[in-house]
Amino acid sequence: MIGTWVSILPPLIAIVMVLATKRVLLSLGSGILTAALLVASFAPVETVKHLWSALTVSFWADGELNTYNIFIMVFVLFLGIITAFVSLSGGSRAFADWAVRHIKTRRGAKLLTVFLGLLIFVDDYFNSLAVGQVSRPITDKHRISRAKLAYFIDSTSAPICVVSPISSWGAFLIGQLALILGTTTAVNYSPLSAFLMMAPMNFYVIATLAMVFFFAWTNIDFFTMKKHEEIAQKTGQLFDPEKEIPGQLKEDFPEHNYGRVLDLVAPILTLVAVTLGMMVWTGYRATQSLNIWAIFENTDVPLSLVTGGLIGTLLAAILYIAQMGRNETASYRLVGKALSTGVKAMMPAILILLLAWSLTYLIDILETGPFLSTVVEKSNIPVNFLPVIMFILAGLMAFSTGTSWGSFGILLPIAGTIMINAAPELLLPALSAVLAGAVFGDHCSPISDTTILSSTGAGSNHIDHVATQLPYALIAAAIASFGYIILGLTGSVWVGLIGVILSIVVLFTIWTVKSRRQIELTT
Repeated sequence: MIGTWVSILPPLIAIVMVLATKRVLLSLGSGILTAALLVASFAPVETVKHLWSALTVSFWADGELNTYNIFIMVFVLFLGIITAFVSLSGGSRAFADWAVRHIKTRRGAKLLTVFLGLLIFVDDYFNSLAVGQVSRPITDKHRISRAKLAYFIDSTSAPICVVSPISSWGAFLIGQLALILGTTTAVNYSPLSAFLMMAPMNFYVIATLAMVFFFAWTNIDFFTMKKHEEIAQKTGQLFDPEKEIPGQLKEDFPEHNYGRVLDLVAPILTLVAVTLGMMVWTGYRATQSLNIWAIFENTDVPLSLVTGGLIGTLLAAILYIAQMGRNETASYRLVGKALSTGVKAMMPAILILLLAWSLTYLIDILETGPFLSTVVEKSNIPVNFLPVIMFILAGLMAFSTGTSWGSFGILLPIAGTIMINAAPELLLPALSAVLAGAVFGDHCSPISDTTILSSTGAGSNHIDHVATQLPYALIAAAIASFGYIILGLTGSVWVGLIGVILSIVVLFTIWTVKSRRQIELTT
């Protein structure tokens, strides 16, 4: 069963159940149980052992603490506590009032979120949660649905990270390129120059970011997203209160007028500054080099995140405690309440992450990714269609496994080997297609950790986020596929890029004209 078509059943079951039942934990649990049964060949005792290993691997792996996953979870908890203290101190209210005075339109609120998503490009986890913390008070005031906010966060975080050399993603990918390019003399690019050259070949990122700006600038929406936006604008209901909302505070704190914008901005800026500083420091400590690429290739992202989260949390608590001399509602009892409320708010996200990681662990044992890649290796596909095939395969792999990095690790060497031997001139386009496809699959997958964290950062129901983003991701993927087909047939990156840009322009024109006609009909 390992490495065969059966290996795709667990992620398929989990994804189908998520979409059918809307119950994430139940669906992930079903996928985990199916995977454990397959790994154990349906032996009861072995199945229980594999279930236990999958559920504990996020805490203990290879005979030691799994600090990577533990630190990510602790950072998520810190974000919940910061949110609680910022709300308790009145910082969220003060910042929202300030934002309404200075950002007077829904367009401005949406564009601010998009620009923040592009500016915080060092890490996708960090991006997803930090942008949500800053943008949520503003988008809430302007009646922008949480699903729309989650879309903006998710569709800027991974896309900007995958083309930015100064990021945790860029460093990892440059290292992967070094291994691939070091095996051939057919090309003479350095890993960094190859990475930079691949950026304009990432057609999915280009299409996705163009769509993000389009939907931020206009009031046009489609499919399920349109329903969420209409409800938000007409009623002020930003999310369905009957659904689980990760990151949403469930306790009411005393209202007062002592909050300042500083009470929100200072903890978040401190979190950002400390995290960035720690990323540079841990990278330097590992390499003893001042080379920025080497630093980001060896940085310890989880340790940096948890350190930034700790310092930001302490500052948020200190700013609240400092109010006790002038704020009659402030008390140490509420400090404890903020701690417990912040943790409770993030527990749904933590549970989803734990189960998603457990499923990924078992899928890795089943060799789902290698099976999908072997299908392509054994197929006699014309070389000109390999870029688009790599894009689709990477999308399927990331969608099934919930990890874009896992897809990178498996498919980049395979794509490199195939293209070096068959068509070296299409090496970089094929590698870029892998990156594009992996981000696409990650955007569509309800078991993706970055998708989960985008829901958490936005305070959106996870399934609502997946359902509203999926059609937009598919449209961007269709445009990207068209571009890779043109690229493969012409052998020209620029012709493929022009095809993508023209497709985007035509699509936006059609949407705009259609929207104007609908407005004219209603008026």
